[in-house]
Amino acid sequence: MRMSNTIFKTYDDLEVKTMNSFEDILQFVEEENVKFIRLAFFDVFGVQKNIAIMPDELKRVFTEGISFDASSIMGFDAEVRSDLFLRPDPTTMSIVPWRPIDGRVAKMFCDIEYPDGSIFEKDPRYILKQAVAEAQKNGISVNFGTEVEFYIFKLNENGERTRVPMDQASYMDIAPEDHGENIRRDISFALVDMGIRPEASHHEMGPGQNEVDFRYADALTAADNASTFKWVVRSIATSDGVWADFSPKPLKDKPGNGMHINISVEARDGSDYTMEFMAGVMEHIREMTLFLNPSRESYERLGDMKAPRYVSWSEQNRSQLIRIPATRSGMTRIELRSPDPLANPYLAFALLIYAGLDGIKRKLQPMEPIDLNLFKADPKITDGLKQLPQTLEEAISLARNSSFIRNIVPDGYLEAYQEN
Repeated sequence: MRMSNTIFKTYDDLEVKTMNSFEDILQFVEEENVKFIRLAFFDVFGVQKNIAIMPDELKRVFTEGISFDASSIMGFDAEVRSDLFLRPDPTTMSIVPWRPIDGRVAKMFCDIEYPDGSIFEKDPRYILKQAVAEAQKNGISVNFGTEVEFYIFKLNENGERTRVPMDQASYMDIAPEDHGENIRRDISFALVDMGIRPEASHHEMGPGQNEVDFRYADALTAADNASTFKWVVRSIATSDGVWADFSPKPLKDKPGNGMHINISVEARDGSDYTMEFMAGVMEHIREMTLFLNPSRESYERLGDMKAPRYVSWSEQNRSQLIRIPATRSGMTRIELRSPDPLANPYLAFALLIYAGLDGIKRKLQPMEPIDLNLFKADPKITDGLKQLPQTLEEAISLARNSSFIRNIVPDGYLEAYQEN
């Protein structure tokens, strides 16, 4: 059921109204009867954390920030200097539409700072901002759009989670076979109410499996949207008496959940650097895989049921690591198919930007395309191809021994991912 018709960011075609100042926020809070504001941030895995405040605390939060115990956040490695502060980003303010209209709840994403006001370098949003700035310095802008898959499972009579899918439908089925239509509709309405415009949604191949796709956006907006999306899906599913699972391989004999990342590259000088960018991603993909596929279960998905195993590319072919989809717009984009939804989108997008920039700077060119179904290809073809890591341990080893990763990922991240 749609909970609200009032939205903070409104769409008129592709125009989005945003707020940029403390004064804008105060006016919005008063007009919309907001009584609680969630100040959200992300740990090294992209898991959302938050502190809730009342409206009369907004001035203090904007001028001084609000402190939290960083030593309790895995990967922040702040046992000695444990006080960090949240500084709200007013452009990310939106209503939480599934909460009551009388006494509304809103959220803002926050930057993380040290007590002296300097930026906390392990904040994943900051890492992505740095990558975007580096790209802009080189005359490059990179836009992202995600395609995120998830399963919907039933709860038992005690309200406990099961692995029983909510339906037995398959790819792009409709009701009555597809039981996810209403949930996907409510998810889409909630996203629009929060200023996020999904491009499409449909049932996926697995029983109870769904997918929602997003339009291109700048890197930070796309990462914010992907993070908000997972929160929305879990919340809407819970309110409907089911639960959403983003894990990479929830059912052993069924398709896994991917987070396909579509990437478009624009250059200030008008050049097309798509191939060089793609070559850079392929050059560094094995080192990055730990952060694109961060769980042990991730490696049960890779190489199975259309999830890629080899470092390869092709036009349109979905068995490849990267494909170049057919379009009618004339725009060239690449689709990276290995990541799964447990990836931290801020870190994933940052690594992809740096890898692509390295490809552009070194004028790398990709290998020849392989226009074959690699799941059925002659072993003589696949024997010569590099493979993605086959286990979590291999992915950790590749990341740990990579100078590329060490130059981007802050101290403490690798240890956190290994412990996790």
